Amino acid sequence: MSQAPSRTVVVLAAGEGKRMRSATPKVLQPLLGRTLLGHVLAVAADIRTDRTLVVVGHKADQVGAFLSEVAPAATPVLQAEQNGTGHAVRIALAAAPELTGTVVVLSGDVPLLRAETVEALLATHERAGAAATVLSAEVDRPAGLGRIVRDAKGNLERIVEAKDASPDELAIREVNSGIYVFDAALLRESLGKLSTDNAQGEEYLTDVFGILAGQGHPVAIEVAEFAYETLGCNDRAELAHLRVLMRDRVNDGWMRSGVLLLDPATTWIDVTATLEPDAVVDQNCQIQGTSSVATGAVVGPDSTLVDTSVAAGATVLRSHAVGALIGPEATVGPYSYLRPGTKLARKSKVGGFVETKNAELGEGAKVPHLSYVGDAEIGAKANIGAGTIFANYDGVRKSRTVIGEAAFVGSDSVLIAPVEVGPGAYVAAGSAVVKDVPAGNLGVTRAQQRNIEGWVAMKRPGTVSAEAAARAADITPEQD
Repeated sequence: MSQAPSRTVVVLAAGEGKRMRSATPKVLQPLLGRTLLGHVLAVAADIRTDRTLVVVGHKADQVGAFLSEVAPAATPVLQAEQNGTGHAVRIALAAAPELTGTVVVLSGDVPLLRAETVEALLATHERAGAAATVLSAEVDRPAGLGRIVRDAKGNLERIVEAKDASPDELAIREVNSGIYVFDAALLRESLGKLSTDNAQGEEYLTDVFGILAGQGHPVAIEVAEFAYETLGCNDRAELAHLRVLMRDRVNDGWMRSGVLLLDPATTWIDVTATLEPDAVVDQNCQIQGTSSVATGAVVGPDSTLVDTSVAAGATVLRSHAVGALIGPEATVGPYSYLRPGTKLARKSKVGGFVETKNAELGEGAKVPHLSYVGDAEIGAKANIGAGTIFANYDGVRKSRTVIGEAAFVGSDSVLIAPVEVGPGAYVAAGSAVVKDVPAGNLGVTRAQQRNIEGWVAMKRPGTVSAEAAARAADITPEQD
């Protein structure tokens, strides 16, 4: 059985992207869960390749650090001076002198490209026995893009950059995507013949096609099924346009897999998130990072999940969750904030205006409203009254509070950690608890109430309060 020819991917990611007007390199701009470069590297990972070379230049240290984190198997190649795409690929091949077989060249700012499209390009290249194959696209507004020039028989004659094109060539609507496949040996040979005699004074990779065709080598064209896949971006406005296109594609995929999105136009789901059939996402929601939403769960409206898991049948209403685990049939919100380390067991509840951090709620436990729960373990069926504060930080250390099974904490209480309220114990409303409350006990720390008779009439005469008190006592208030 013959071995398949070697495949190498070269990703061009050296450009500055001045029009982005950002301290962050263009290829590291975020887009629905990945950077622009991250999306391209994901495509490279999905096609059969033997190695990936990434040409870096502008802020190479930042791009190199990113590669070390998300694609450690990729090899960065430094293009210290950006002298064109041909120069970039020549440097990449020089860094791998033993490279043979097929070379796939991808742009680092084309995030909508699919692996299926690259596979179709490779298939056309191999079927035609071509020396080079370009992915083209038919677009309505080709301004600024290189044009595909065909001969009378429809074959590729050359690729011309927009700045070097004649008026007739500028009228062509078939454009160059910047995505190519080459025979490695012929590519290496042709790169040595490139000149900088053009409008930009750069080595154009596209000139390789004219060189190869002029030598009688077959060159081919694969027209992209969806032109939007070939779109790159140069500024924030174009990046926003790509974000909308990516959102629509992602949402369409989830809806076709059985997820109910009530308003896809206001639903933003990262490509790294996962949803199960019959999950429901209401309007104005963001599902980011590694978040997951299980069957029967309802998220939204107006909710954001970041690296958060929502189990089957759970509900998250108008809330924000980061690094949380929301168990089956649990409920969250409205207007609550789940911070990292929050774990909600089955049928537990975090109600309105509650903040949690590093907190675990047992099955059926409830924190219904207006509370802060930090560094805590709350047992099954326990109930935390409104306005309760888990005081977990003394200015130096963070300590933990443990609430036992079926315990009850009255409203407006402060639990000053480290402290434990035992199973079935009660804490009276308004208490500041500094000592453990044993199981079945009642913890009370508030002062005894006393009422000062006639205080309002003495201290607040002439006020609406004094008048109301007088009416209640059927007394006419004295006139000043």
